[in-house]
Amino acid sequence: MSPELKLAVVAIEDSNFYRHQGLNPYSIARASLANFKQGGVSEGASTLTMQLVKNLFLTQERTFSRKLAEAILAIRVEQVFSKEEILEMYLNTIYWGHNNYGVQTAAQSYFNKEANELNLAEASVLAGLIQAPEQYSPFLNYDNTKKRQAMVLKRMETLKWITPAEAEAARNTPLLIGKPTAWRKSKSPFITEAVTKELETRFGKEKVQLGGIRVQTTVDMDFQKMAEESVKDSHQMLLSWGLRADQIALAAVDPRTHFVKALVGGVDYESSQFNRAVQARRQPGSSFKPFVYYAALASGNFSPSTIIDDSAISYPIPGGIYKPQNYGGKNDFSGRISIATALRKSKNIPAIKLGKEVGLEKVIEICHLLGIESPMQPVISLPLGSIGVTPLEMAGAFATFANNGWSSESTVILKVTDSKGNVLLDNTPKLKQVLDPWAAANLTTMLKGVLEPGGTGTKANIGRPAAGKTGTTSSERDVWFVGYVPQLATAVWVGNDNYDSMGKGITGGDFAAPVWRAFMLKALENEPVKYFPAASKFDRPEPGNLK
Repeated sequence: MSPELKLAVVAIEDSNFYRHQGLNPYSIARASLANFKQGGVSEGASTLTMQLVKNLFLTQERTFSRKLAEAILAIRVEQVFSKEEILEMYLNTIYWGHNNYGVQTAAQSYFNKEANELNLAEASVLAGLIQAPEQYSPFLNYDNTKKRQAMVLKRMETLKWITPAEAEAARNTPLLIGKPTAWRKSKSPFITEAVTKELETRFGKEKVQLGGIRVQTTVDMDFQKMAEESVKDSHQMLLSWGLRADQIALAAVDPRTHFVKALVGGVDYESSQFNRAVQARRQPGSSFKPFVYYAALASGNFSPSTIIDDSAISYPIPGGIYKPQNYGGKNDFSGRISIATALRKSKNIPAIKLGKEVGLEKVIEICHLLGIESPMQPVISLPLGSIGVTPLEMAGAFATFANNGWSSESTVILKVTDSKGNVLLDNTPKLKQVLDPWAAANLTTMLKGVLEPGGTGTKANIGRPAAGKTGTTSSERDVWFVGYVPQLATAVWVGNDNYDSMGKGITGGDFAAPVWRAFMLKALENEPVKYFPAASKFDRPEPGNLK
């Protein structure tokens, strides 16, 4: 690596590095006084060697015993390795931001250069990142980057490691910033990003950035490859059919564990790093209706054969009158039909009526039980999916239907350990029954009809027992298919990032269902055919009940 980088890092992080033997007595004395006043470890005195030891061998807890172990190991490391070896190990174990670990990766990502090619201007930027990589990232806040760079250069000048003229020249040197590249080295960058986000949620960004943890994911890499191929191939197919959509997202969850088995956040990570599978909250349209129908069945007041009137209706709302319509327009009515038929044909008016009957607050409560965290209000149009949800939320919720009401929190992480093998997180499934089994089994039977002749999702038929629901929003901005077999629940979303319409007449049944089918056929090729439990095995809830 470049001499400028070594000097810059040592200057800002540990200017006595080449003089001490692993410990800095003056810093230790200062920190000890501060910690004594606080009654605990509030201030560190870590040398580069101690930081290396912490990253490689120890946990990140702030205790006296850990600091003592850190000091002892640092002295031993200094006895075994040369200063140059210690510095190289340090630079290749710290976190540089944007999923960059190792100085070579960081140099390539930030400047499109090898680490040994960095000039003083670039080296001072990288050295400034170490304390807070994202805060000083040139990708996120160039002004902060320049201020931090100036601080590093000033420190080098104060130490007389560079001249004032060299410092000034480096400050004025244009920075040819690259773009984040670390994700490209991942076989599945959308998974890598999702794992990082979940780790940050559970442990905090600082602990994740410090490193020293090992993660076992839930993802099946064969499924992941199938999912990525299905999304890419299906996108080309849909474009050839005339679809005006730039993105597809897919999330697949094992209903038996709620482990995420595959996650695709977009058609091409190179062109867009936005992970739509977990970050995009898009309207689900009619794929939201199963939550309403479950609420009706769980109330004990409805069965699949219960008759409902599919006819014109209006509701007063603030500022006017709401007149829901079916997909076919203002004259599209079916009259008296069973609620099973209404769901199979995705009729809007019966869904609105059922929502009013069972209570929209109950529907929202059920959504929360199923792991949907997106905010929602009890507005009259809620049964038609007038809220934003992510594909992973939908896949997780339908996974609970697939397991007949048994649920756990969906996750991409199976286990996390520290550098010594201590388990920091064990996500062994802790399933609990959150739905009424009779209602869940009947809902699955009704959703199986969606894939059968007369349903809206026939293009999702995979030749084995499967259930699902199409979704299409107004103006054709979002289309969905969310479906499941006992072993796998998958949500597919298709749309444009800018919310442009995909074209008149575009539906989830025509354009999202084939994507779902393509993936499921591959994923289930070596899986045995399994059947859903019959509703007759369970007791019907008493009228007025709602679990």
